[in-house]
Amino acid sequence: MTNTDKPLDAGTVQQYISQNLPGWFLSQKNTLVKTFKFPNFVEAIGFVNLVAALAEQHNHHPDISIHYNRVTLELWTHSVNGITDKDLRLASQIESLIK
Repeated sequence: MTNTDKPLDAGTVQQYISQNLPGWFLSQKNTLVKTFKFPNFVEAIGFVNLVAALAEQHNHHPDISIHYNRVTLELWTHSVNGITDKDLRLASQIESLIK
């Protein structure tokens, strides 16, 4: 990972996902996506709150969808309309919240 302001090519993103981000995928819209499943709604919301705090720290905010016990996160850098190092770093930090 290098420059946070430049969009990364799909090959670089796929390689990083395969090595570091289990369960994440590169969508057809060129976004990073993962759905997390929890035992219940309360735990799902607890996770969302942790993600929100992390996103605020980095001033980089994912799209979040909540469906009872499932939380889907979608990351991309809006200013460049693509995936950057910021997205990969945030996804990695999100992963550390559930380990």
